[in-house]
Amino acid sequence: NIIIALAMLAPLGVSIYYAEGDAWIFAESSVITGVSGALMLFVFRARDYDIRYREGFFIVVVSWFAASLDGAIPFMLSEHFLSFTDAIFESVSGITTTGGSILDNVEALPHGLLFWRSELHWIGGVGIVLLSLAILPLLGVGGMQLYNAESSAFAEDKFAPRIKEMSRIILAVYISFSIILVVLLKLLGMDLFDAVVHMFGTVSTGGFSSNGASIGGYSSFYIESVIIIFMILGATNFALHYRFSKEGFKVYTRNSEFKFYILLMTISSLLIALNLWGDYYSSFAQSLRHATFQVVSVVTTTGYGTSDFASWPPFGQLMILVLMFTGGCAGSTTGSIKCIRLYLLLKLTYKEFIKLIHPRAFVPVRLSGKVVPDDVMRGIQRFTILYLLVFIVSALGLNWMGVDFTTAISSAAASLSNVGPGLALTGPLASFSVIPEPGKWLLIFDMLLGRLEISSLLILLLPTFWSA
Repeated sequence: NIIIALAMLAPLGVSIYYAEGDAWIFAESSVITGVSGALMLFVFRARDYDIRYREGFFIVVVSWFAASLDGAIPFMLSEHFLSFTDAIFESVSGITTTGGSILDNVEALPHGLLFWRSELHWIGGVGIVLLSLAILPLLGVGGMQLYNAESSAFAEDKFAPRIKEMSRIILAVYISFSIILVVLLKLLGMDLFDAVVHMFGTVSTGGFSSNGASIGGYSSFYIESVIIIFMILGATNFALHYRFSKEGFKVYTRNSEFKFYILLMTISSLLIALNLWGDYYSSFAQSLRHATFQVVSVVTTTGYGTSDFASWPPFGQLMILVLMFTGGCAGSTTGSIKCIRLYLLLKLTYKEFIKLIHPRAFVPVRLSGKVVPDDVMRGIQRFTILYLLVFIVSALGLNWMGVDFTTAISSAAASLSNVGPGLALTGPLASFSVIPEPGKWLLIFDMLLGRLEISSLLILLLPTFWSA
């Protein structure tokens, strides 16, 4: 609460500068969250006891719920959000770096609220990286436990033995990316406000924009190129960024997941570009430009747009939908299944084919030359099955509420994967305002589920979790 209260001082300053009459919203919100945070700090001040796994799960989940509620307060006080549900949806979409909005006219918002919804991305992004690198592994969940077999990650030097040191390193990298991107966008023609807002959405792979047409509204190849580079960096394991400062570019070229991640985006961009060329865009260069941006935006779960992919030919739309389930690297700001799980599942499939030919052969699944333990592979399979089941149930739930088929499946996928825009009625040039209120709450739950790696939240629903 206290962190959120302090973060509200930035949009308060923006509101005062632009004098649009909404400064009181952030002053009041900051006081509410600050006082409640101080009271909680007093009541639950540090005592001499160890936090067990069960308490750890509970603290992680409650922290994200509390941050979402705190983030929604300015929206609740604003006349631009018609209901409590809409305010919560926008806040959860921001803090989970999803980027799906219920606003039909983003540019009608005052600068303070535009700044705040994007700042939530930035806060949530660093929180996600800290969660995936430092906290979830201690609880035995999260993508980073896959890196026990990866030579370029924690297995060699544990990255940093203490969470405090790890947090310092992550923040340094995150802030460095943020400053560099703001400078570059400013040099390329964005005003300072837009540069900061789009930095928030890019480094965190969030996707909220101050422009109704997203990045496409700037019609700049150079801005798009810089955004692509920083989306890729934000969706890359932050442990690799740290090791790059010590060992150079080889840390990326020898990392199996990173190579798979880049290959996936390259092949997908070429396939979609070929599909768009001729019927949708007249030149291959133009097709490749927009295909590459959208592929990177979706794989990194950012959700920015330069083209209305909801109007692309069926193949392009289907490719975008499939890519929503990939995600970037473990230990990054991205959501979705993540490339390392997909990479290992492909290797497991290949192993099973080999065993059909040679039933007695021992064919282990390897990652960077090291054998991946069976319990890790079982965890990957369990996570993927659970992820797909949640997606199916969510899509069916939305369809049962009256949402059409394409909108239902794409909205469920985009929310669970923290991508943002879907297809049809929730496409990149539309919003989630068309979703009925119960459907919005379902998608809110999906966004939090996806952000917390599903198990962290669902485990709280088990009766055995609460038993002594």
